[in-house]
Amino acid sequence: MKNNVRELLPIGSVVILKEASKKAMIYGVKQINKANNVEYDYIAVVYPEGNMGDGTQFFFNHEAIDEVFFRGYEDEERNAFIERLVEYYDKQ
Repeated sequence: MKNNVRELLPIGSVVILKEASKKAMIYGVKQINKANNVEYDYIAVVYPEGNMGDGTQFFFNHEAIDEVFFRGYEDEERNAFIERLVEYYDKQ
């Protein structure tokens, strides 16, 4: 999704992934998994429990989403952030 960052869901969004049994809440976008140095569209925790310590966060890409239950908060600050991401990935 490097060139489709405008499609990224805002933090706070609640989704279910394909073949998942629990919902997930997104708390970060365009994150790098330090274990393998791979960039993912999102990092999330299970919903409604949230962060339950080390190892309870997980990475995934936009195409893994099956359904969006709730779209997180969006404002001008987030819009400016997305535009900065667009500029960054356009230069890649």
